[in-house]
Amino acid sequence: MIGKHSIKLFNYSAHCVLYSVFFCILGLPIIATGSKGAEVVDRVMAVVNDDIIPLFELNQAVQPYVDRIDALGYPLEKKRRVLFKVREDILNQLIDKMLTDQEIKRSKITVSEKEVDSAIERFKESGFHTDEELREALARQGLTMEEYRNRMRGQILRSKLLNIEVKSKIVITKKDVEAYYESHMDQYGGGKKYHLRNIIMQVSPYANENEKLLVFNKMKAVRAKVEEGQPFKTMARTYSESPLAADDGDLGWFDIDEFSPQLQEAIKGLKAEEMTPVLDTDRGYQLFYVEEIIATAGRTLEEAFPEIEKNLYREVSDNKFHAWIEDLRRQSHIKIIK
Repeated sequence: MIGKHSIKLFNYSAHCVLYSVFFCILGLPIIATGSKGAEVVDRVMAVVNDDIIPLFELNQAVQPYVDRIDALGYPLEKKRRVLFKVREDILNQLIDKMLTDQEIKRSKITVSEKEVDSAIERFKESGFHTDEELREALARQGLTMEEYRNRMRGQILRSKLLNIEVKSKIVITKKDVEAYYESHMDQYGGGKKYHLRNIIMQVSPYANENEKLLVFNKMKAVRAKVEEGQPFKTMARTYSESPLAADDGDLGWFDIDEFSPQLQEAIKGLKAEEMTPVLDTDRGYQLFYVEEIIATAGRTLEEAFPEIEKNLYREVSDNKFHAWIEDLRRQSHIKIIK
């Protein structure tokens, strides 16, 4: 059973709406009839409570990856396996997005036009964008301002839902901080500490050499802007594809021993306010900036408290978010139609 609410249909022609409901329930293709006979309009790929994910929507989300995979020239069998995995992953992402959107409606969370305006203005200020420059940048990505506003509206709605369902329920106690401090004495026992920021530009695992080169050159251009005097914080907020972009790419404080061998080699010898070359890492191309270096004989619990509290909050927030999504899935009616 789908549920007591009627299924929300997409913009199919009026004469096939009634039949579409039954085909959606059965998980069959949606058919329209006309003078030229039967024609497949769309197919339901998943039912999520009272909503559906149609084949058209899945294909739209998958298409950029299909183009990249085609360019890699895989043997037919490997190409099929890779495409199957990509479609499976993206369908699950669409299901999670639909579940959160349904929770937004159930919780009656709203976003005003003024909130969207303010978010866009903050973004423009962080990158020194004029309205015209922003519109030109969006046009290069094939987006209109209205589409960008809708995306921004969705981000704000999901952020509000996350605050209600996850972040507002996180409590980091003094005992939690003390336990972390005692189990990480190697980090707080003294030595040289580096305060780092970074910029990440992600590279698809299916990217070809030309696509990788485009991202690499874009990162080099960002590095050049910093060398010319642009604040690294601003560049991180504007260009980084890391979840920490909103915090100006702030990674916090680290001992050099905590770095990977690749980063240790890149950081070694750098002074404060200097940055690494563009690094090719398993997370994409990265640029690291040394904000500050301190030599210390060690930090007390009181001195380390804010940093530990912040680290614990991020860790708990990630874990609780994944647990919340899994719980939402268990409580929902989800049917993936093969």
